[in-house]
Amino acid sequence: MSPRSLEVIHKLIGGKWKIRILWHIIHGENRFSILKKVLGDISEKVLYTNLKELESNGIIYKEIVKKENPAIIYYHIRKEHVDLVNAIEKLHKFTKKYNEKMNEELTKK
Repeated sequence: MSPRSLEVIHKLIGGKWKIRILWHIIHGENRFSILKKVLGDISEKVLYTNLKELESNGIIYKEIVKKENPAIIYYHIRKEHVDLVNAIEKLHKFTKKYNEKMNEELTKK
C-alpha cells in the first residue's frame, strides 16, 4: 500500500466518527435520529457534517422515503463498497481479539 493510498483512506473514513457511523449504518442503525442516539456524545452538527462528507465522497447514499415533516431518510453504504464493509468487519474482529489479549495480559500481572 502506498502512502498516497493511506492519505486517501484517511480522507474517506478517517477521524473520530466516520468508522463508527459506518459500523452502525452497516448494522441497520441507518437513520439520523438512531445514529445520534447510538453514538451518544456526537453533536447533531458533527453527525450531519460526517454524513455529508461520506455521501459527497460516494461512500454512502441517502434514501428519502418521505420528504414531509417528519422526514424519513435512510443512509446506506453503496453496494460497490462491499470491500469497505468487509474491512470494517475485519477491523472489528481484530479489535475484539486485541482487547481480549490485552485483558488477559492485564489479569496476569
